Parts: sequence; structure tokens; C-alpha cells
Amino acid sequence: MRNKYSHMSRLLLLLTLFISSTALGQVSISGVVTNKKKKPVTGASITIKGSYDGGTVDSTGNYSFMTTERGDQILVITATGFKEEDINIKIGVESIRKDVVLQDNTSELGAVLITAGSFEAGDKKRGTVLSSMDIYTTAGADGDITSAIKTLPGAQQVGEQTGLFVRGGTAEETKVFIDGTLVNNYFYTSTTDIASRGRFSPSLFQGTIFSSGGYSALYGQALSSALILESTDLPERSEGNIGVSSVGLSGGYTSLAKDKKSSWGVDYNYVNLWPSFQVIHQDPDYFQIPVVNTAEGNFRIKTGKRGLLKFYAYYSGQQFGLSRPDIDSLALKDAFTLKNPDYYANLSWKQRWHKWRLTLSSSYSNNLDKVQNQLQNSAGEPVTMSQYPYDSKSFQAHTAAQLAQGKAVLEYKLPDLSAVRFGGEYQHSEYKSKFTDDTIPWINTGYTDNFTAAFGEADIYVTHKLALKPGIRFENSPLMQKSDVAPRVSAAYQVGPGQVSLAYGLFYQKPDDGYLSFYPHMGYQKATHYIANYQIMTTKRTFRLEGFYKKYDYLTKTFPDTSDIGTGYAQGVELFWRDKQTFKGIDYWISYSYLDTKRNYLNFPYEMTPNFAAKNTLSIVFKKFVQDWKTGFNLSYSYASGRPYYNLSQYGKPAYYIQDSGRTIPYNNISFSLNYIPTLSKPNSKHFTVWVLSVNNIFNFKQVYSYNYSYNNEIKQPVEPPAGRFIFIGCFISFGVDRTQDAINNNL
Repeated sequence: MRNKYSHMSRLLLLLTLFISSTALGQVSISGVVTNKKKKPVTGASITIKGSYDGGTVDSTGNYSFMTTERGDQILVITATGFKEEDINIKIGVESIRKDVVLQDNTSELGAVLITAGSFEAGDKKRGTVLSSMDIYTTAGADGDITSAIKTLPGAQQVGEQTGLFVRGGTAEETKVFIDGTLVNNYFYTSTTDIASRGRFSPSLFQGTIFSSGGYSALYGQALSSALILESTDLPERSEGNIGVSSVGLSGGYTSLAKDKKSSWGVDYNYVNLWPSFQVIHQDPDYFQIPVVNTAEGNFRIKTGKRGLLKFYAYYSGQQFGLSRPDIDSLALKDAFTLKNPDYYANLSWKQRWHKWRLTLSSSYSNNLDKVQNQLQNSAGEPVTMSQYPYDSKSFQAHTAAQLAQGKAVLEYKLPDLSAVRFGGEYQHSEYKSKFTDDTIPWINTGYTDNFTAAFGEADIYVTHKLALKPGIRFENSPLMQKSDVAPRVSAAYQVGPGQVSLAYGLFYQKPDDGYLSFYPHMGYQKATHYIANYQIMTTKRTFRLEGFYKKYDYLTKTFPDTSDIGTGYAQGVELFWRDKQTFKGIDYWISYSYLDTKRNYLNFPYEMTPNFAAKNTLSIVFKKFVQDWKTGFNLSYSYASGRPYYNLSQYGKPAYYIQDSGRTIPYNNISFSLNYIPTLSKPNSKHFTVWVLSVNNIFNFKQVYSYNYSYNNEIKQPVEPPAGRFIFIGCFISFGVDRTQDAINNNL
């Protein structure tokens, strides 16, 4: 026992000496940052040039941080609306105090931001719409980026189909880009009438642009909307994380090099819905519980003082099986299984030279969907029937999609805030599909395309009150033997405390993969956008009123023949209000959308409102952190007026006709979540623990998305969520970093 205590004493002594030496090796730098009126510049950033040591100015104007740097250094102080201040300092062993007075940057402080059609979030923006922490703490989003986006104006509350439905556009008309390149399979593969979530975690990204229309000429092949995500740069320090929840396990580690010029990280996530399904009844019979295995890896390398190379790789393996009563014969059932391996990798490099900035990005994705549907009797035995429609209900389909792409953007900074950028991109896409059922052998279809695009764009600040953004994009598809030219222009002008923005542009998109396989020479689908908005944005408040009109041409028609003669329109008014100032410690936002849209596409007999479009949509999001209880409370309410539904039948007639139609009941959803931080009272903690409880649709409101019909129109079944509500419980621990203030403040 004596030896044991002796060893422990030595160990404690060594630890004490190590901690003391580390502390002695650090020097404190502190001070006050004010403007010329001696008022604190809250949120200003202070760093030692060429290092990652630094801090942020608090609400009283004070800052303080520790550093191990020595010798002659440059202290860099930056803040939006102020000129950057560089101060020469010499770091020895004594503490340093530097008070700073920042000078107004009149060109930036008063400069307008072109905002028509676009919500942006990032460190460089004066007002953040949705940050990563916003997404995590939005009740009902459950950490899914696109679910949180649905609380913004323009997005529809569609629960039975996967994807983002924006301003009368289908899910396929909204595309997601990561670090400049298109993500081919952003969402998990799902099945009919059950939507799936996005594959990527909000913590991967430092900036978000949700463009509900009128987006930049740097992006294309999205007819309605673009969700543009920018991945994080080098981390501030090494850290690890583990998580245990009602849906699975997670863990990861990120290592920052001692010179703080490179990092690497790995993460693993295991999802198994068995525990959740034991508590929450599911209407489908899951004979194979959904299981997902996800592995991720990344590295970041600084290339000089103004460059960064980033790499990210992802693998996901998903599988599940479920059965539901067959609508054409309730004595039978359909058993559906899915296996879905998905690979994704992204490599990007940004480098600055004086006024030039080069951005190179590339990515590769490979997704395979192996689907099988089997007609079974009540005992679960396969059934083979030769009469219609049962003869085609047992089938198999294997769909593989690959996309390799590269993109280059070169930017030159002009005087003040103006800039010009231009570049090009290349996409090599392969799509292969195999299908068989009881009536036909395996059929193989597919295509290969080598798509190219060139683009140019400029930010022109005529004055600090007037800004223009003209752009143009050229695209070519060898497969389709078609090219297009898409001019786009937007402008902003300061009016009183706010600004007016206008945008116009042409947007093109290929037909969906299934149609392109059989009809490769169809034309591009086309949308013409007209957008006008008025916005007032500060660090604490955002008010936004926007109107839009969108005209569709060359949409895909499937009846009477497959062609590109479809048409349509969408128009509406949207309102967004976010307030972090009126009520102390409370953050809330309200969004409202009015949508009028019709289209004649697919098998529609004429222009009709599509069944995914609700005329009125409303979201209210509320957040409050109570420090005495160490708990954050989050509440959200979503409403959508009834959506139209149709039974487009050809039963016994030569053409499709509306056999039945109507509107669903209004959509209502109140969701609640809380996050409890037990280590809140421990100062200078090197770890962060949060317990999360989330309940989606807490009052179990009945929700009907649409209706399904039997082939003879005699049976009508509502399409409803698999479960009335969803409950999530989890504990997440980070080591090496304390995120308490992020959770408390959440940008308040």
C-alpha cells in the first residue's frame, strides 16, 4: 500500500509540474477595444498574425487570451464595419495590455448587401440567419440542416417526400453544394410516402447560404433553389467527442498539429432505430429495423499564410425492410427492402495572392440503391399473380449513380468592396439502372454525360449605397446535344434604415435521370426568376419582405408522349422577422409564405397546383437559455394550409382525367426540445457535456399529406407519417473544448 501511495504521489507531483510549466510558458494579452466614440466594439476579433491564438471582445469591450508565441509579433484586430488594425507587439514573459480604438470603415459599414432570394449565414456576414448552433437547437429539426431550413420562408412542409420543396418547385429542383461542388445524393434513400433526412451534420459547416431563388452564376443545374454549404477550416484545438442516444452511438477525434498549420479528424456514427421503435409505434411493419453505419475522415493543411487545403471523405451504409397492406387487395401486403451504400469525397484549395484569390474544388460520389419489393400473403409468403396490377408488384431494381467533378474560380479584388470572378467546371456523370419484375426479364438503362460550364460574375459597388452583381453562365451537355446561356443580374440600393434588392435570372436543369436514360435528347428545363425584397438587418434583428415571380418552360411531360413541352408558374410573397433584442435572453423568428403556383407537367391534363404546394405556410421558432437551470428551452410551431390532392386516373379511358380531388387537412406541428448542461458552473472546463431531449409533434396533431388510390379507384387511403410523434434522448460529450458559451449565447 505504501508503494502504491508513493507512486500516486510521484504521479501527482509530475502532473503539477507539467501544468505549472505549461502555465508559466503562456503569456496573457488583454485590453479594451472601442470605437472613436469610446463605445465597446462587441464581437471584434483579436489574433496574433500567423497563429491561432486570440480572443473575442465581450459586451463590455474587454478581451483576454493566453499565448505561447514569443518575440516580435503582430496583433490583428478586425470587426465588421471597421478598418483592420495591425499593432506591433513584443512578447516576453510579462503580461501585455493593449487598448485599441478602431476607425470606421465607411465603405463597408454603409455598404449594402445584395440579398434578393438569398439567406446567408457565416462569420463574414453582419447578420446570421441560421448558424450550426441554430440548427441543433431548432425544435423539430433534430440536427438536420434541411429540416431547420423548412422554418425559413419559401420552403414547404412536405413530410412524405424526400428533399427541399421551394417556391412551387419539386425536390429535384433544389440542389445542394458543398465547397462549391454539387452533392449528387445529399439525402438518405427512402421509400414511397416516407421522407428521409440529410446525410451530413451541421457541425461540418461554417457557412450556409439558402437561396430560394436568384442564386449566383457560379452555380447551375438547379431550377428553383440552391443550398450552398461551406465546410469548416482548421479547428481551434484538438478535441474528441462521444455520443449516446436513443437512436445510436457516435464518436470522433480531431487532432490539431502543434504548429497549428494542419489537422486531421475521424468520426464514426452508428444508428439503430430498434430502441426508438419499441417505444414509438410505427404504422409500417419494420421486419428489418433501419440501421446506418457512417464513417468520416478529413484533413486540413495551411498552404502559406493565406491558403488552405481541405479534404473530406464519407461512407454510409444503410439498410431496412418494411411491409404495408397492398392497396389493391387488403388480404395481401407489399414487403420492401433497401440496401444503400454511398461514398462521397471532396477536395478543395483556397489561396490568396495580394488581390487575387484562387479556389479549386473537386468531388466524387458513388451511390447504389438495391431495392426489392415482394407481394406477400398474410403469412409473409411470396405470392405470384398473373393478372393486372398484381403481376408487376414483385420487382427488383438496382440503381447506381456516379459523379466526378472539378471546378475553378479565380477572383480579383477591385477597390473598396468590388470584385470580379470567373471560372469553369466539369462534371462526369454515370447513371445505370437494372429492373425486373414477374412480367419482364432484367432491363438495363443508363447514360454517361460530360457536362461543362463557364461563368463570370462581378460585385460592383457604384457607391456604398448602390451595388450591382451582373453574371452570366454557359453550359453544355454532350449527351443532350444542348447548350444554354443563362444571364443573371441583381442589385441593391440603400433606402432609409434598410435596403431594396432586385434580381433577375435564367436557370436551366437537365431532366431527371430516369427520363434522361430513355430520352437523352430532351431539352433543358427552364425557369425565369424575378425577385424583389426589402430588408433591414442588424446583429440583433432581421426584417425581410420579398416578392417573386417564376415562369417555367420545357418541363418534362409523360403523357400523351414523353416530351419537354411542360409549362408553369409560381408567384408569392414572403415575410421573415428575427429578433434577439426585444426580450432579454430570448431569440425568436417568424416566417410566413404565400404561394400561388400551377404547372402542366408529367401526366397532368392541364395546369394545376401540384400536390406538394401549400398556399400559406407559417413557422414560429422560440429559444431561451435559463442559466439558473443550466437548460436551454426551444419551441417551434409550423403550419401549412391544406395541400391539393388528385387521383389522376386513366382507368377505362384513353387519357388521364381527375377522378377525385380535394384538399388535405391543414398541417400543424408543435415541437419542443431542451438541452441541459451540467458543467455550466465549472469555469475553464476542458470538456463540454450536454443532455438533449426532443419531442417532435408533441401534441400528436393528425397529419395527412395526401391520398393513395387503388387501380380501380374503389379504395382511398390517407398518406400519414409513420408515427404520430418522435422522441429523441441523447448525451453528447466533447473533450478538449468547452462549448458552453456557444450553447448559452447562440449568437445572442
